[in-house]
Amino acid sequence: MARRERGWIRDWEPENPHFWESGGRRIARRNLLWSIAAEHLGFTVWTVWSIVAVKIGAYRFSTDQLFWIVALPNLVGSVLRIPYTFAPARFGGRNWTVVSALLLLVPSGLLSVAVSDTRTPFWAFLVIAATAGLGGGNFASSMANITHFYPQSRQGAALGLNAAGGNIGVSSVQLVVPLVISALGLGAAGLFWIPFILVSAAGAWLFMDNLTSATSPFREQVKVAGAGQTWIMSLLYIGTFGSFIGYSTAFPVLTKTQFPSVGVTSFAFAGPLLGSLVRPAGGRLADRLGGARVTVWTFFGMGAALAGVWFGLHLKSFPVFLVAFLVLFGMTGLGNGSTYRMIPAIFVARAVRIAEKSGSPVAVEAAPVRGRREGAAAIGIISAVGALGGFFVNRTFGASIQVTGGAGAALVGFGAFYIVCAGLTWWCYLRTIGSRVLPSLAAARV
Repeated sequence: MARRERGWIRDWEPENPHFWESGGRRIARRNLLWSIAAEHLGFTVWTVWSIVAVKIGAYRFSTDQLFWIVALPNLVGSVLRIPYTFAPARFGGRNWTVVSALLLLVPSGLLSVAVSDTRTPFWAFLVIAATAGLGGGNFASSMANITHFYPQSRQGAALGLNAAGGNIGVSSVQLVVPLVISALGLGAAGLFWIPFILVSAAGAWLFMDNLTSATSPFREQVKVAGAGQTWIMSLLYIGTFGSFIGYSTAFPVLTKTQFPSVGVTSFAFAGPLLGSLVRPAGGRLADRLGGARVTVWTFFGMGAALAGVWFGLHLKSFPVFLVAFLVLFGMTGLGNGSTYRMIPAIFVARAVRIAEKSGSPVAVEAAPVRGRREGAAAIGIISAVGALGGFFVNRTFGASIQVTGGAGAALVGFGAFYIVCAGLTWWCYLRTIGSRVLPSLAAARV
């Protein structure tokens, strides 16, 4: 049984069946629950400007300026994911969850300052919107922390649930904030979340745990930056999660500009909700079929959905545009789950292979723990680079509309990128060499 001392658990052995069934599962579930709660609020604060930007007509900002407002939190959030990933190993998963939740009070309060006066300049909006990026960092620390609580065979489902619970925060904010604004005014869009933030921080302090086995010196963690797998998966994650968060924040503004008569705020939440709900399914499919195989087909599905979006814009048919975009959201959700499932398995396989080459039985025995630590560290880099996709999606849409008058050029660029991602996944994890097929995870290259 795990020993808990002042919030720290020693002797954590999730791969031991007896340990897992005699109490480990219960502890892991408790930590997962409060991790989801804190991460969910991180996503709500991170993406709140996707709705607020649609509602600030009194400021008469151009379409390109609106896309800058929704893009900047994505940029800041992606950068913060790197230090946030290393924080749980340095300070403890419970401790950092509390701190990162309380930091959300800053952007929540400042939003009301930005919209309090119609004379607020554009640069001030950009600075205040940038602080919402604090919510984007929460994902990396949460996922890096939860990785350690579950055995490898259950990580796909656990990470999928943790990520989905956070991702649903996008749909929550896009569903709730229009109602809050209608009832209480634009300034309440941020203030509304403050009580929930305080509750999540208190819950994390009281019910989460730190793991001594998850601690690791910073110098050891950053070594994963030199692994080729880290950067391959970063690029693939731009295509999956970067697309999800980018489309989630761009969809309201894009719809408003392309179909002005449509009341987008009444249904903008549907796409992010769908993408969030299917994310665990992507993790489970990856557990059964292999992450690389699911990921390749997901990129093909995303390309087909983009063609539908282009067709809807070309016909000026909002129903076609909406249905295609919903399919696109679903495909990004599946891809999020499958790519994220690949990360811990790749680094455990990598650590085992290195240990086997050393010929040391002690090193082989310790390899899975080392691999989980490296995988948790890699999650930060991968999720940070992947989140940059959210910035690129919004800026590409803004530039395309500014230069060409439409979103067609952006859609073509996204489609080409997905083809590259599918080819890269096949080349690295699925291709046949001679008569032997390289397994998508177990034969991860060092």
